[in-house]
Amino acid sequence: METHPDIIDMRQRHEMAERATSTPKGQAIETLALLTGLYLAASPWITGFNNLSTLAVTNLVTGIAYALLMSGGFGRAYERTHSMAWAACALGLWAIVAPWVVAGDVSTTRTIVNNIIAGALALLLALAASAAARAAESSHGRRDMSAPYASGRG
Repeated sequence: METHPDIIDMRQRHEMAERATSTPKGQAIETLALLTGLYLAASPWITGFNNLSTLAVTNLVTGIAYALLMSGGFGRAYERTHSMAWAACALGLWAIVAPWVVAGDVSTTRTIVNNIIAGALALLLALAASAAARAAESSHGRRDMSAPYASGRG
């Protein structure tokens, strides 16, 4: 059973994900992403625009979703979840445009500055995570392609 190709492949992916998330860069991305998501979720109460209920709810949901996407399972499987990083990019963009898009007159200076800064940071962290995922995928792919030649097979 231990020599089954699927088991070996899953073990290699897990080891690669562990190496990627144990780097200072991977840990920093995950930590900053979690903090950014939590801030975005709490920002209506922190910056004082919780009375603008549509934007407050939007930021709460977007922030929680972003934090879960970027820290909940992302770092455990970089090679399979770069699509999650792209979804997190979309959430960052949504946070930037939300003050102008949600219902009601919520585009005040406070909400715009808050959402642009938090959304831009979320977008940059998601792009960094996506780059890390692609780097992990490409290094894993290069190693697999060279393995048959290194062992004399092929």
